[in-house]
Amino acid sequence: MVQRSSTHIVRSDSLMDIGLGDLYSERAVANGVTTKKADLIFASLPYRIMADFQIPLYDRIRERDAEFYRKLEEAGFMLDFGDDGSGLFMKYLRRASGYYIDVGACDLVIDGSIKLQSGKDISHLTENAVVLDDGTELPADLVVYATGYGSMNGWVADLVSQEVADKVGKVWGLGSDTTKDPGPWEGEQRNMWKPTQQENMWFHGGNLHQSRHYSLYLALQLKARQEDLPVQVYGLQEVHHLR
Repeated sequence: MVQRSSTHIVRSDSLMDIGLGDLYSERAVANGVTTKKADLIFASLPYRIMADFQIPLYDRIRERDAEFYRKLEEAGFMLDFGDDGSGLFMKYLRRASGYYIDVGACDLVIDGSIKLQSGKDISHLTENAVVLDDGTELPADLVVYATGYGSMNGWVADLVSQEVADKVGKVWGLGSDTTKDPGPWEGEQRNMWKPTQQENMWFHGGNLHQSRHYSLYLALQLKARQEDLPVQVYGLQEVHHLR
């Protein structure tokens, strides 16, 4: 595996216990926190202050899994916890990339089953090898490009047109002015679950919590238009970034 830049890693068990256990777990259900209630609690926390709540959780995860992270770094893996130490969920909201929930692959990196080249880029391919920018040749029968995610309006360019994609602008992100999430601050997900600059084009996505919760608001907006109810849009997303 060629690791071109640092990645945030969190073990699945630790994430579910420390990061999400108070909302989504049998423990939460026993305390009266149903899935519907958990979705509402999660959605009620303003994005502006969410990182402040996440940082202490990931400090606990770092302490709990210190040996795991030490071994990963000794294997040459480049780790990070986000620009401000706020961990996975803020990376997800800001840029939707740069993280991995570990369910076992990291142990294979640690024990050497998965060989690692980190901090390097690929220069070119030959008939039977990958050549890195420092001249290292890695013999390969198959190359898998795991190059990450792009903005959803990239799909609009492919499916509709580049003109429409540029009219909509960047989709996803908060405008936090962190890596891959340029400002200005928006306070909500760009162009998600609301009218966009392109009439009749809506975006829906996210994890299970967001899909359950925000699909309800999206459906209400669509139903109102279907029934020809008077609808007033107070402001469309400004186009600050194209991708």
